[in-house]
Amino acid sequence: VGALMMTQSRNVPWEDLELAVPAFLTIALMPFTYSITNGVGAGVIAYTVIKAARGKFKEIPWLLWIVSAIFIVYYAIGAVG
Repeated sequence: VGALMMTQSRNVPWEDLELAVPAFLTIALMPFTYSITNGVGAGVIAYTVIKAARGKFKEIPWLLWIVSAIFIVYYAIGAVG
């Protein structure tokens, strides 16, 4: 899985930080946490937060808001428990 992801990482527009930061977090956190879920969750949350911080609320699909909220709860429960 990691090798396949790395071959596709060349297609990420690294000059666009709105996309590069979530992609980097996703790629970097998967091996460090030994969890695909944690990597994807960090990327989804980062994407939502960055877009919202830049005032691009309409570019964020409603389902992504829900998924981000679920991942935040997932991380909060993991931190407590």
